[in-house]
Amino acid sequence: MPDQQREQWTSRGGFLFAAIGSAIGLGNIWRFPYVAYDNGGGAFLIPYLAALLTAGIPLLILEYTIGHRFRGAPPAAFRRLARPTEAIGWWQVAICFVVAVYYAVVLAWAVRYVGFSIGQQWGDDPEKFLSAKFLHVADAPGGISTYVAGVAWPLIVVWAITLGVLALGIAGGVERINKIFIPLLVLLFGVLVVRALFLDGASAGLDALFSPDWSSITKGSVWVAAYGQIFFSLSVGFGIMITYASYLPRRADLSGSAMVAGFANSSFELLAGIGVFAALGFMASASGVPVGEVAASGVGLAFIAFPKIISSMPGGDLFGVLFFGSLVIAGLTSLISIVQVVVSAVQDRFGLGRLTSVLGVGGAVAVVSIALFPTDQGLYLLDVVDHFVNQYGIALAALVVVVVAGWILRRLTEMQDHANATSATKVGLLWRLCLGVITPLMLGWMMWDSLRDEFAENYEGYPSWFLNAAGWGVAGGVLVVGVVMALLLWRRAATPEVAPAQGETVEEKGAR
Repeated sequence: MPDQQREQWTSRGGFLFAAIGSAIGLGNIWRFPYVAYDNGGGAFLIPYLAALLTAGIPLLILEYTIGHRFRGAPPAAFRRLARPTEAIGWWQVAICFVVAVYYAVVLAWAVRYVGFSIGQQWGDDPEKFLSAKFLHVADAPGGISTYVAGVAWPLIVVWAITLGVLALGIAGGVERINKIFIPLLVLLFGVLVVRALFLDGASAGLDALFSPDWSSITKGSVWVAAYGQIFFSLSVGFGIMITYASYLPRRADLSGSAMVAGFANSSFELLAGIGVFAALGFMASASGVPVGEVAASGVGLAFIAFPKIISSMPGGDLFGVLFFGSLVIAGLTSLISIVQVVVSAVQDRFGLGRLTSVLGVGGAVAVVSIALFPTDQGLYLLDVVDHFVNQYGIALAALVVVVVAGWILRRLTEMQDHANATSATKVGLLWRLCLGVITPLMLGWMMWDSLRDEFAENYEGYPSWFLNAAGWGVAGGVLVVGVVMALLLWRRAATPEVAPAQGETVEEKGAR
C-alpha cells in the first residue's frame, strides 16, 4: 500500500484505546500479581515505578517516534532509519508471527472456561481436568499423537474474530473494537474485583500482596523482575507500537500518549493484583493455609487456582464468567495488535491491499496455530516457545533497538526533536540518558541473569533436545528469518531509502 494511502486513526482516543488494548493482556492478570508478591510485596512498587519511568515510558516514546516519523511497520521504519537496520524490523515481525501462533490458543482455553464456569464443570480436581480431560496433555514432550477437537474449535473462532477485525481496517476494525472492548474489560474486571474484596479472607490476601519487605529493595533480582515486568507488559520490543504509531496523523502528541498508555497499563496491573490476591486470600482462608501456599502465576493461576476458588465461593458461576471473560477480552485486543504487525509489514513490502494481506499472512499464522497447538503437545510447546521467545526474542530485540539507535547510529537527539515537535510534553537529556544508559544496562543485566539460570539447569526440567528444538531453535530461527528477509525482500519503490526531513512525513518527502 503506498504511503499516501496509509490508513489513520480517527482520533487520539482511538489510538490510545488500541495502544492500551495491546499493552493490557494476559500478563497483566496472571503474571504481575505473583511477580509483585514474590519480590517484596508493597516494596516492589518502588522498583516497578522506577522501571516504568526510566525504561517503559521512554521506550514507548522512542517506538512511537520511529513509527510516526518513518511511517511504516518495523521493516519499513527501520529501513528508513538506516538501511542495515531493516533486519531488526523483520526480526520483530517474525517474533510477532511466533507469539501470535501460541498466544491465540490461551484465548481458546479461556473461551472454553467461560462455559466450564457455568456449573463448575472441572469438578473436584481442576488440575487433572485441565491436563487430562481438556488438553489431553501427553506424559512427556515428543511427537504429536492426539488432536484435541475441544481446543481446536474455539481456536478457530478466536482466529475468525481476529482476522475479521483486521480485515475491517485500522479505523473500522482495530480502533472500533478497542473502543468497545477496553471499557468493557475495565467494567467486567472492576465488578470482579469488587466481588473479590467482599470474600472472607480477602484482607489476608491483600496484606500478603501489599505488605512491604523493604529488604527486597537491595536485591538485584527484584530490580530485574521489575524491569522485566515492564518490558513484557507494555508491548515494547516487537514492533507493535511502531506499527500503531505509523497510522497517527502528522500532528500527534507522542510523549503524552506514551505516558497515558504506560500509566493506564500499570493501573490495570494494580487492579488485577487486588482482584487476584483478594480471591487467593479467600482460597487460603477456606483451606486453612497461608496465602503463599496458594499463590501462583500463569496457566496455574488462571486454569487451576481460579477454578478452585470459583468452586468454593458463593456465586462462583458468575465470578468465573467474569474472570475468564476478562481473559478473553484482554488477550484478544493484544492478539489483534500482534497480528497487525505482520499484516502491516506485508502491506508495506508488497503494496498489497488490506484484505489480501489479512487473508494471506494472517491466515498463514492461523493455520500454523490451529495445526500445532490443539494437540497433546500443545502445552509443552506453548510453555517452552513462550519462555525463549520472550527472553531471547522480545527482550533482546528491545536491547538491540536501543543500542543501535542510541549508541551506533546516535539518532536519539533526532528522535527527541521529532517527538518534541508534535508533543505537549517535551523530552530532553533525561530521556536520552534513560534510553542510552539505564534501559540498555537493565536489558543487558536481564539477558545475563536469564542466561546464567538457563545454563545452570534445563528450563522446567525439560529434556535438552526439546529445549534446543522448541526453545533455542525458535528463538534463533526468528533472528535468522529477520536477516534473510532483509536481504531478499527489499524493493526500493516500496521503501524509500532516504528518511523524511525533520517534521516531514514520508508523503511530503515523496512530493519533495
